[in-house]
Amino acid sequence: MRFFLFWINIYVVVIAVSACQKRDKSKAVDNKLFFNGEIISMVGDKPEYIEALVTEGSTIKYTGALDVALDSFPAAERIDLKGQTLLPGFIDGHSHIFNVGLQGIAANLMAPPDGKGKSVRDIKFELKKWIEKNQNLIDQTGWVIGFGYDDAYLDRQPDKHDLDAVTSKYPIIIFHQSGHISTVNSKALELIGYTEYTPDPRGGRIRRKGTSNEPNGILEENAHYELYYNMVLPSFNNDVVLEMLMKGQEIYVLNGFTTAQEGRTTTEGTRTLEMASENGDLRIDVVSYPDILSNASAIQTPFYSKDYYNGYRIGGLKIVLDGTPQGRTAWLTNCYHKHQDDTCFKGYPAMDNNKLNEYIDQAYQNNIQILAHCNGDAAIQQFIDAIRKANEKYGKSDRRSVAIHAQTATEAQLDQFQEEGIFPSFFPTHTFYWGDYHVNSILGEQRAFSISPSKSALEKELKFSLHHDAPVTSPNSMRVLSSAVTRSSRSGRTIGEDERISTFYALKAMTIWGAFQHFEEQIKGTLEPGKVADMVVLERNPLKTPPEDLIDISVAATVKGGEVIYNPGVLDIKGS
Repeated sequence: MRFFLFWINIYVVVIAVSACQKRDKSKAVDNKLFFNGEIISMVGDKPEYIEALVTEGSTIKYTGALDVALDSFPAAERIDLKGQTLLPGFIDGHSHIFNVGLQGIAANLMAPPDGKGKSVRDIKFELKKWIEKNQNLIDQTGWVIGFGYDDAYLDRQPDKHDLDAVTSKYPIIIFHQSGHISTVNSKALELIGYTEYTPDPRGGRIRRKGTSNEPNGILEENAHYELYYNMVLPSFNNDVVLEMLMKGQEIYVLNGFTTAQEGRTTTEGTRTLEMASENGDLRIDVVSYPDILSNASAIQTPFYSKDYYNGYRIGGLKIVLDGTPQGRTAWLTNCYHKHQDDTCFKGYPAMDNNKLNEYIDQAYQNNIQILAHCNGDAAIQQFIDAIRKANEKYGKSDRRSVAIHAQTATEAQLDQFQEEGIFPSFFPTHTFYWGDYHVNSILGEQRAFSISPSKSALEKELKFSLHHDAPVTSPNSMRVLSSAVTRSSRSGRTIGEDERISTFYALKAMTIWGAFQHFEEQIKGTLEPGKVADMVVLERNPLKTPPEDLIDISVAATVKGGEVIYNPGVLDIKGS
């Protein structure tokens, strides 16, 4: 992989000029005064309330006393919060906004509370219903697509025979909720060419039928990605992929996110985001991290920049080191809690050490931020070791390499994060969706109670962000907040009481620390003069809400760059 940085420098100049030209056409600067609510700045280590906030165009101009705001900005448009709570807009620590749109157009196979997929019979029923209603999409793409089945909730794992019973006319792919596994029908296996003679790809597995070598239709990791990236995604035309992005964007907006991440951008995703930016279709900021294996050349474009162009920029590159615990593809140091035939299975790596060291070395040479997907503690250690080796060679500096998920990080590994300058982004909603499954089947109680070790990180003064990894789980901001604070599972069990954190620090991880992760803490994450006026209005104050009720708080409105982009009707907006 080569990084042609001399082109990047030229492109950055071009995009800066283009951005300035775009701004010159904007409307005249105006002021908006937000008042009569609980305005929480998120500045400092304890809650700070302010009476009033004034925006000027897209930035925050003033925060402080209401009487001063009224005197200083008499012509400001007045926005009465009516007792609701104003916070900095939520910043997504990690997700895949492009694939959230895929979830939006596919058959919903998720388990309750997000869908109706409680059995394989339900999965088949939902697919048949989707086929009846989506013939136009099938004609455009040639595929039947479902998303979100979860074998932790189902009676068993669906296989190719189940999908063959739905239809043999079209290829079918249904995505596991983790996004790391899929099940396909015989038609899809035929198209990709997976047979009994096909070896498992490096970093992936083609599951087999019984003791034979015949594929059963279940594809793990790189066996799954090869089909998805090379056959399914390329079948989507520009209209379909743009529809996916727009549908995904709206879900983030209604959940109060003003900055979203595309955390493993494909070539199709890159092209679509660039197109949306050029067309002015992005209502929130999207920072993307192209896949280092298949799309590293994306950083040769002008969008690789510290500045957004019409809501889009590329922040660095993404690398994947293992899979997912609920799919038993995360790479662990010790055995999974329970495995078929009682064998000791630890998952497997997605990349060997030499290749990882090569990529990290190149990233360090060129000061490129790296996001590494590492769920299992063996994969986490592999990442730490590669970063340590690069730090020894190039010296430590503020690169903010990110350990995405870091779910089974140990106390010793948290210390190593501190030592090597690695920033973790935790996935707290796992405690809700798969907490019981982790305890009973995947990790056992001791390891399960320690997943996403947020409290341990806080005690070590280690900053972190929180994320939902949509479409793996819904981009529900209150589910993220609630899960970090309560760590309650679907059954109501507390998955690791000692790792619960306060609502205030969970909000910090969703605002200012999320901004820090993206090198944006100087412009986002707190309500301070000079920062971008990205805000969310909640119908009540989470700091004054019992932890068990956080999930019931609704997002009343979303404000991006001083403009109310979601639900302005709930605010009392008047002229001066």
